[in-house]
Amino acid sequence: MLVDVLGYVGIVAFAASGALIGVKKRLDLFGVCVVGITTGIGGGIIRDLLLGIHPPVSLDQWPNLTVAFASSLLVFVAHPVIDRVWRGVLLFDAFGMGLFASTGASIALANGGSSLSACLIGATTAVAGGVIRDVLVNEVPLLLRRDLYAVPALIGSTAVAVANGVGWAGNLGLIIGTVLATGLRLLALWRRWNLPIASRLPADDQVT
Repeated sequence: MLVDVLGYVGIVAFAASGALIGVKKRLDLFGVCVVGITTGIGGGIIRDLLLGIHPPVSLDQWPNLTVAFASSLLVFVAHPVIDRVWRGVLLFDAFGMGLFASTGASIALANGGSSLSACLIGATTAVAGGVIRDVLVNEVPLLLRRDLYAVPALIGSTAVAVANGVGWAGNLGLIIGTVLATGLRLLALWRRWNLPIASRLPADDQVT
């Protein structure tokens, strides 16, 4: 099924982003793999808990965990070929976010969730792994920065729910949702789009 393939690709992308940050933070092999694996499967675990799937698929079956581990190990070994580690993190993170937003919404619908729950669970799936990753390495989560992050995820999951509501083929909704979420995130990074912060703050209260 396309949802399974996209799910694995999303795990690879998120695990790679987590492992790259681990390398950037000069963690050892174990630390890099822990951050990578947690980032790769964290969103799926949160999704399954919200949907009442016990135990979560990533903790009950070997493929997800294995894919995340292999991706983390590959990044640890091959990171010198990446010219700019931080740029690589953002690229992998954008793809992982888009893939998880669409697959999370699709899985929510397949498990009897409403369109609203699919939108919210899809967005939660997309951002949870990145939040866990940033917390583990003591960074302010991308979700809480000015970058457009949660908004593209919500748009992508909403596209899947809308496509399902109008009767389009499930795979079409997955593709549209993934392209929308990932494309908007990459476009925001390229054009430096972000959400506004409160105006007229004292200089000491502004975070740079």
